[in-house]
Amino acid sequence: MTEESSIYDRIGGEEGIARLVDCFYERVTSDPELKAYFEHAPMDKLRKMQREFFATATGGPIVYSGRPLRQVHHPLAISRRDFQRFTEHLIVTLEEFDGISRQDILDVIARVNLYADEITNDTTVDG
Repeated sequence: MTEESSIYDRIGGEEGIARLVDCFYERVTSDPELKAYFEHAPMDKLRKMQREFFATATGGPIVYSGRPLRQVHHPLAISRRDFQRFTEHLIVTLEEFDGISRQDILDVIARVNLYADEITNDTTVDG
């Protein structure tokens, strides 16, 4: 009996997650509405934490070891609208990966959306 592979495996494991995070951050740091969030961020550390987060969100063996999401994101005053743009960039990035189905993408986005209240400072989609 074969075990079904995880999204983490289908994306290419640790190497695939690293590539996902790199491609994703190219998008969000180039977005005029989002790039200000990253101007003073320690990008190497941020990429490491994001790799851990996405590895966990895709069913990988790596566990997120960073500070609580609310503690990290609250000072940034991220709006729901900007969080939505962030997830839209994630969708486009995931669509570029071979072996990732539409359902896989929906599953990852659903997992990320579970943390919206911890990442954002408001409750409206329009910000």
